[in-house]
Amino acid sequence: MIKTAIYPGTFDPVTHGHVDLIKRGTKIFDKLVVAVAHNPDKNPLFTVSERMDMLKAITKDMKNVEIDDFGGLLVDYVHIKRANVVLRGVRAFSDFEYEFQMALTNRKLAPKTETIFMMPNESFSYVSSKTIKQIAFMNGDISKFVPEVVQEYLKKKLNF
Repeated sequence: MIKTAIYPGTFDPVTHGHVDLIKRGTKIFDKLVVAVAHNPDKNPLFTVSERMDMLKAITKDMKNVEIDDFGGLLVDYVHIKRANVVLRGVRAFSDFEYEFQMALTNRKLAPKTETIFMMPNESFSYVSSKTIKQIAFMNGDISKFVPEVVQEYLKKKLNF
């Protein structure tokens, strides 16, 4: 039986924390689908296509990673991908509260789908995509927080 997990997120932009969870997820699951969410409510800086391109560049040497996108309910997407696990990153208690609520809701909608919470490496636990964008908008140094390909995308997007 192939164990497939879905790691959903906005990934706007991809951080070292995201990459840490992807790398660790590849060691746990036979296949890890990193799924970029269509979530216009979050007012993303990058298009879905740009976020997918960044993730493809970052994971190009990871053989058991697939980059995809989805809209609609996560549990429906998990079913379509024939997965049974959702991987979610939790940085702080505030993340856990939201993620716990979502996991319980997903369990009601799809009882056979499990949610696994992983904490990023402690050196990335305080980094959020929102914070990265704020630093980048003010032309700050984001090199410690995001892969080089993401830095390039941010420079082009913000014209600096």
